[in-house]
Amino acid sequence: MTLKLAVVGHTNVGKTSLLRTLTRDVGFGEVSHRPSTTRHVEGARLSVDGQALLELYDTPGLEDAIALLDYLERLDRPGERLDGPARLARFLDTSEARQRFEQEAKVLRQLLACDAGLYVIDAREPVLAKYRDELAVLSSCGKPLLPVLNFVTSAQQREEEWRDALARLGLHALVRFDTVAPPLDGERRLYESLALLLEKSRPQLERLVADHEAQAKARHNAGLRLIAELLIDCAACRRSVGGDEHAQVQALHQGIRQREQACVQALLRLYAFRQEDARAGDLPLLDGRWGDDLFNPETLKQLGVHVGSGMAAGAAAGAGIDLMVGGLTLGAAILLGALAGGGVQTARNYGERLLGKLKGQRELTVDDNVLRLLAVRQLQLLEALNARGHAATAAVEVKVEQNAGWRQGKLPAVLRQARAHPRWSSLNPQARVQQAERQEAVEKLAAQL
Repeated sequence: MTLKLAVVGHTNVGKTSLLRTLTRDVGFGEVSHRPSTTRHVEGARLSVDGQALLELYDTPGLEDAIALLDYLERLDRPGERLDGPARLARFLDTSEARQRFEQEAKVLRQLLACDAGLYVIDAREPVLAKYRDELAVLSSCGKPLLPVLNFVTSAQQREEEWRDALARLGLHALVRFDTVAPPLDGERRLYESLALLLEKSRPQLERLVADHEAQAKARHNAGLRLIAELLIDCAACRRSVGGDEHAQVQALHQGIRQREQACVQALLRLYAFRQEDARAGDLPLLDGRWGDDLFNPETLKQLGVHVGSGMAAGAAAGAGIDLMVGGLTLGAAILLGALAGGGVQTARNYGERLLGKLKGQRELTVDDNVLRLLAVRQLQLLEALNARGHAATAAVEVKVEQNAGWRQGKLPAVLRQARAHPRWSSLNPQARVQQAERQEAVEKLAAQL
């Protein structure tokens, strides 16, 4: 049977924000600093494998509990002893429930129709008489109430005052849950606290917790893979530079910036946030990495893998004719011989690059330090999204902080390997991003991240 919870409390304490965070829906309801934003009951359902386990109902804010409690007491007749639900049933039949106390009546009807209520508290507020009267009225419904302390990370929070006040009212079970920056185990704690109040519903609450944690792990792993794809794309990216070198450098910068922003947007979609919730700031890009990656060991190794012994024999011959080829480095002569021994397939894959090299063209690739910076920024964004509630309204700032694992030592070997595989990068012409080797490299790097 589906568990039904009413989210109740004073106006503007974060009820809708709590629903947004629990449902991971930034579009649920309306979040505003204006009072009485929610004017009617809205619902959401949480399911696992198609089975509805929990229904959550957002309710209007209670605005005048003091006057309502006075009115309820005046409804009592001399010598009559009604319990809470019976007293509320009489109240809900009055004209006052449809006029003066219309908002409060909506809340009470919903709580009476549910199995329990989550009473949301702005922990920054002092414990005033109106809040005590709210709890007295809500307790009349005869339903279990779990207080939820919101905004507990604020410097102005009054958590201890609220704990003491709630204990005096007989509410000893409560949960801390900041809707903007919920703790990583916040939902587990909330549902475990509910299970103490609703023992019959423990199995479905435990199932909900297990599903939530499995999804969180899957999202995190998918995020790491997105970052790995970004880094592979950028490490394997290359531009052959001739003519206006400044324009070529700027074009590479723009391409890398756009690729990082695409990764940011993919991470936001993965975590169900809005596109405007984060942006990649300007990268302090260097002038690029002017390298002889055409002659690095990985390139030679790949040539050998593709063309076999004929390639190796040609490379040996190339080493012998180095002195006969004016202006070529030893590496270029070896590769020229390798191409001759390797045949047509090798020439097709590498001949154009070698020809450009012999003509004096340079290849522009992304500097190692830029790769480090990309990794640090995206890993920090992933960490921020893991800890971000869906009620947050401020944009995530992708900051650059110290990260010894990426600031020091060599880049992961898989990124150095990617330098020799231009077709691994979606930023290059004739890219083959579905190549099995490339997919293996992405998975390997994601695991290392």
